Amino acid sequence: MSTSSLPQRMARNVPTELLRSFVAIVEAGSMAQATETIFLTQSALSLQMKRLEDVLQQKLFRRDGRKLVLTPAGEELVAYARQLLTLNDRIMHKLGHISDPEPITVGMVQDFADTLLPDVLARFRLEHPRCRLTIRVGGSVELLEMFDRSRLDIVLCLGQHGDRPNSSWRIVGHDKMVWIGDPSTLDQPEIPLVLLEPPCRFRDAALGTLAKARRDYRIVLQTPHLPAMRAGVRSGLGASCRTRRFAAAEGLSTLPAGLLPEVPEIETILIQRNGLPDAAQDLAELLVQAASDQ
Repeated sequence: MSTSSLPQRMARNVPTELLRSFVAIVEAGSMAQATETIFLTQSALSLQMKRLEDVLQQKLFRRDGRKLVLTPAGEELVAYARQLLTLNDRIMHKLGHISDPEPITVGMVQDFADTLLPDVLARFRLEHPRCRLTIRVGGSVELLEMFDRSRLDIVLCLGQHGDRPNSSWRIVGHDKMVWIGDPSTLDQPEIPLVLLEPPCRFRDAALGTLAKARRDYRIVLQTPHLPAMRAGVRSGLGASCRTRRFAAAEGLSTLPAGLLPEVPEIETILIQRNGLPDAAQDLAELLVQAASDQ
């Protein structure tokens, strides 16, 4: 009997949308968190994973209390799934019908949104006019939490030596913290302070520096919003602490050296997700260039 007359085993395909959801769940840590990145309900994700297990005839997850844990088969599938999705995306990029790319999600602290972002966006638009961006402005702690939950592709934030460095964490610049405000407000037994609510690195630096120097202070304005803090400083309510770059960009007066104890230096940190498309990589490099030491 010739081989051509033998019955052929039917090839089976693994749907890429199921693999994409599977990888999203693994990277997010749970189905609930994955819903924020792939925009499906938790019940729809659960049905997709059931379908994927049916296709592969393998259990991919097991329950450990309230957590989902990968089975050995699930662990093995992760690497294959990422390879297939990378190849799929490369094919679509090279040969597929041109369509609007997925938005790049960027998080940055207000200091950079007010100073670096306009020039970076202008340069990025020239190279990638069809790219869509989603930009979130917030505190460093909030942005890092969003990055950990796979809700941001790139984060430009502020940190200090000893913060959790890893392979995606780059120190791209340094800036000097400075005291800002009207010197006349310091002619009081207690130094009046205008601060952001915690968590805030500048608040920690200001209070820690004054405590170490045994200088008395009182917080006269506390707010979660940088514009309100800025207004408090401009109105002469009290002193605050920010970067030299931010003070210059906002036209805020820095206090002369020696009036208050010196505050520490702060680092500019860029964090980006592995495997970003070329446009996102270009945007990250533009941010690095803009934030680098002058």
